Amino acid sequence: MKRISENGLNLIKEFEGLELEPYLCPANIPSIGYGNTYYEDGTKVTLQDEAITESRANELLENIANKDFASVIIKSLEVPLSQNQFDALVSFVYNVGNRNFRRSTLRKKLNRGDYEGASREFNKWIYSGGKVLKGLKERRKLEAELFKGSF
Repeated sequence: MKRISENGLNLIKEFEGLELEPYLCPANIPSIGYGNTYYEDGTKVTLQDEAITESRANELLENIANKDFASVIIKSLEVPLSQNQFDALVSFVYNVGNRNFRRSTLRKKLNRGDYEGASREFNKWIYSGGKVLKGLKERRKLEAELFKGSF
């Protein structure tokens, strides 16, 4: 099975930031590490959880990115992907969620073989609560660049 590369993991890390103690993310969901809301066994993060180490946060990110997000990309797409395209999509799905990706025009365009059209879809996912978020705008720009191989 295809796995996210260090390049892809670093992109996620850059935008998620690292928190070793449980915290509430902007959507008011308990999170830890690099924005993880649950552990490998499916247990949800709670605000009462113990702090983790940076090493554990890296392990958790890699395990969840590969187990839950990479697998949905593999199952949802019928076209070949370069490592850069795959990494960009894992970062995207890590942020927007599996359900949103499966319903997205980005996925539909990819499955039609429209890689260029799919690359333009990233910048449509820059809103939260109806407002453009600078961080999402920058993340989508880098994901699209990585997807196109110019990152």
